[in-house]
Amino acid sequence: MKQRRNQVTTVRKGTLFLLLFLCIMSSGQGAAAAPADEARLYQTPFAQNGTALSGVMGSKQMYFQILDYWDLTEVKLSLDYQMSPLAKDLNSSITLSVNGSPFHSFRPAAANAQKQNLAVTVPKELLTQGLNTLKVEGYIRTEDNLVCPSDQTPDQWLQLYKTSGIDVRYTQKAMQAAIQDFNQRFTGLDTVSAGRSLIAVPDKSEPAELEAAVYALSGFAKSNSVNDKDIPILPYRADNLKDREAVVLIALHDRLPAEVKGLLSKQDFNTKALIQLVNKETQPTLVITSQNPELLAKAGRLVANQPLMGQLSSDIKVVDDSTDVTTPVVPVSTRINFTEKGDELKGPGHQEQTYFVTLPANRSIADAGQISLDFRYAQNLDFNRSLVTVSINNTPIGSKKLTKELANGDTAHFAIPADLAVNGNFSVTVGFDLELEDAACTRNGDEMPWAFITKDTLIDFKTKDRNDLLFNNYPHPFLRDGVFNQVAVVIPQERDNYTYRTVSNLFNLLGKYTSGNTGDVKFYKESAGADELKERNIIAVGTYLDNKLIRDNNKNLYFKYDSAGSTFLSNEKMSIDSEYGKWIGTLQLLPSPFQSGNGFLAVTGTQAENYYLVSKLIATENSIWKVYGDGVVTDKDGNVNAHRFKKEAAAEESSLLEDIVKRGDVVGFLTALVLVAGLALVSLVLLVRKHRKKRGGEGEA
Repeated sequence: MKQRRNQVTTVRKGTLFLLLFLCIMSSGQGAAAAPADEARLYQTPFAQNGTALSGVMGSKQMYFQILDYWDLTEVKLSLDYQMSPLAKDLNSSITLSVNGSPFHSFRPAAANAQKQNLAVTVPKELLTQGLNTLKVEGYIRTEDNLVCPSDQTPDQWLQLYKTSGIDVRYTQKAMQAAIQDFNQRFTGLDTVSAGRSLIAVPDKSEPAELEAAVYALSGFAKSNSVNDKDIPILPYRADNLKDREAVVLIALHDRLPAEVKGLLSKQDFNTKALIQLVNKETQPTLVITSQNPELLAKAGRLVANQPLMGQLSSDIKVVDDSTDVTTPVVPVSTRINFTEKGDELKGPGHQEQTYFVTLPANRSIADAGQISLDFRYAQNLDFNRSLVTVSINNTPIGSKKLTKELANGDTAHFAIPADLAVNGNFSVTVGFDLELEDAACTRNGDEMPWAFITKDTLIDFKTKDRNDLLFNNYPHPFLRDGVFNQVAVVIPQERDNYTYRTVSNLFNLLGKYTSGNTGDVKFYKESAGADELKERNIIAVGTYLDNKLIRDNNKNLYFKYDSAGSTFLSNEKMSIDSEYGKWIGTLQLLPSPFQSGNGFLAVTGTQAENYYLVSKLIATENSIWKVYGDGVVTDKDGNVNAHRFKKEAAAEESSLLEDIVKRGDVVGFLTALVLVAGLALVSLVLLVRKHRKKRGGEGEA
């Protein structure tokens, strides 16, 4: 799936629920553990916490996927719902549609407000490969004998429980002998949610192998749409390979298992890297190998270029010095039109259009940003009650009343407040309240009010780096403008599965934020010194005892170890019992001990399991919200304590001159004013001189 930065996409009212799609896909779902040729079940819940229809007419949408390699058997919708006990059974109805086509209607029974269930099959002919939209529309009446229903009241509701959802039964199509087919299945919803994907490296892996592995992982993580599941990196062993249906094996050629070497095509592995699909009938494995560490890393970068992987229609790809694997550089645009052709909103009441803007995670909007809205609207509105409101990330930034005089061409300009702190990706919502005069009941087609947002509507802003070493700004400093920012990963010499899973946790989330494959990651042994680490942003993984870098910098940690490294000590933010300190893991984001301006992230605990548990907090988008400040502690019970240790710098008050310089319109006005004043002054001087000459001439006479 192609990812393009700095493009704006649009959704109409109701499709705001698309934002929930990734979260929905990742909760309570998974394929049954069965061979590929057996029937499977994939479940997509309607909503994580349930949802509700409210008002006389209400609707909700959900999204589910049909993957290309699924051979559908049946798709069934299961609705668990509860109806308002005041609803009139014979006057209320629910209609179900998929991809815009209705396929079932029914009258929900109030049934004394008891929970009810409806199971209905979705016609396969209405479904498409990829994303499908299911819509539940409700007409809920609580009054009789009315020509027109009354306005929305609290008693008009239908609750949809979180146990509602879509069940997709399918079998998998036979895998093609193509890297692109393997690539799609490796990050498929069913594969990832069931934990059947694996990136494998040799036991006691070399730094070059881990470097290539995290490059490859960053590409796979970007394509992974299951928000609460990661793709692990683990040693290539029988216990780790069990039940895996898609394996990527990354290794220097001389460290490959003999049985895998025998399946590969003959190459000069000193001058070439090979990407080859093997064992597709048993346990499909994509082997990435070379004897040249630089070419192995280059092959890993190719995997990170997912659009390129989607083009590989054979089972072999050879990479050499001349192979171009680099992702295109996408410039950061800060003057963006929201729509190419314009967007129409139609219907009485509140109507919304939402636009999504993407920014690199390390950037935020600076002062003096502005949204310029160009629009028109119907002339039959009640202009005493109709207005337009613009919001950023659901926070209003300004409104304007609609007027009949400007209905055929109106504009509005809204400054982006400096205190809004817009970071990374954000949404802009344009909401119209289109009220009609004396309209007790408005039907479709009866002088339907409308508004139109033209293609000249845009956002104009400048960006600034988020430089504070805080988890609020994570993944800064490890990513910059969508690529890895000179990252050094320092890990113990002896590593178990917890250590590997910690590394994969870190790079699953970092990979999701990447937009290019040109950044740099290097792995180092725990004895690495200042000469190797000076220019880099450091991630140190391990315990006090097995990672010298953590041990040497214990005095700088916010959560320090005792002298034996057996427990954590109390500090000004948190009292820690000596026994409790043995069972916690910490994330600590500090300045680099080797160079000012760089960062140092310590992922540490007294045991590998402890630092693995805390690394899960920065592994997925579902958990990162729990992390803020610069020092975080978690325990085996899931208790999270986040603190800020760095002192907050006092906000610098901008001078009047600085504020004026930031406003281009004010600068233009002042420039014109100065020019006019200058011309007036010159004219005055010339008049004075002329008057003096005239008086002088009269005196001589």
